[in-house]
Amino acid sequence: MKLIPAFLLWLGMSFMLFAQDNYYTVTAEKGDGIFSILRKQGLDPVKYYEAFITLNTKDIKDGSMLHVGREYRIPKAPDSFKNTGVRVQVAEGTENPIFDTELAKMSHKSSALKDAVYYLIAEDQTKKENKFVSDITKSLAADLMVHGATVFIIENKDAKIANSSSLTGVEKMGWYVETINKRYLQNTGKYQRLLIIRANGIIKNGNIDVAVYHHNKSEKGQRFAQNIQNVFKENSISNRSYQDINMIFKDKNSLYLAKNTLPAVSLLTIDGGSKTSGKDGIQVHSDKKSFASLITSGILKDYADLEIEN
Repeated sequence: MKLIPAFLLWLGMSFMLFAQDNYYTVTAEKGDGIFSILRKQGLDPVKYYEAFITLNTKDIKDGSMLHVGREYRIPKAPDSFKNTGVRVQVAEGTENPIFDTELAKMSHKSSALKDAVYYLIAEDQTKKENKFVSDITKSLAADLMVHGATVFIIENKDAKIANSSSLTGVEKMGWYVETINKRYLQNTGKYQRLLIIRANGIIKNGNIDVAVYHHNKSEKGQRFAQNIQNVFKENSISNRSYQDINMIFKDKNSLYLAKNTLPAVSLLTIDGGSKTSGKDGIQVHSDKKSFASLITSGILKDYADLEIEN
């Protein structure tokens, strides 16, 4: 008799798995196998291998081969990179995956940040396209996601709002506050942080200066900033001795975000010249990948410290 409830549970789970709401379809391309098609959709192929087999048994040949041009069912997964990495446009309120073709090269490294949510804002203080800050923000998002984090890149691509002379900088920040706070509440109970990455001028190859700021009334924001800052200190190319740097928000936009957004906020500024190096700037190489990795190391340290305390 004890086997009956277990059988019914299995039957119910199988029914749910085959329900159309729990999968979507993609077409197999040349060279696709089960692992590659799942990875291209942002899923962990080891974790979802059996689910894929169950959904597509009749369309798999020789145990694991797929038919080119045939549609296959992909299980909908909350931990898919398409769901854990989201680009949000504040004006329209639209959401799209941060990564598309890059998904095939991404794989989970750990679950160290599985309960963490990060909001990233890339700011360019020039009117010219500044690929450095957008590229490192995207690279940082990938680094965090492969450790289990959920990442939102918050953008405002609406030219009417971005360039509107009738709106003040603070009023434009209101769009960000609403967008971030909405998602913060949806993720209540999780560790959540907001990081603004701001480029002051065009960033060129060579050496750059980094400074990390926080709000003076936010203990969480201060620790978040200091953990990132400490990693840059340890990897500085300058032989200058950095004292305890306590960088406080001064500009109105950052202060507005710090006072009105629910997650703790830190600001990382990047100068291509030597504007900050005379005082508080930390000099590092401008290699994009290693730069993003340094930020990731500081973020991992901040989260690990919190886990130890708890």
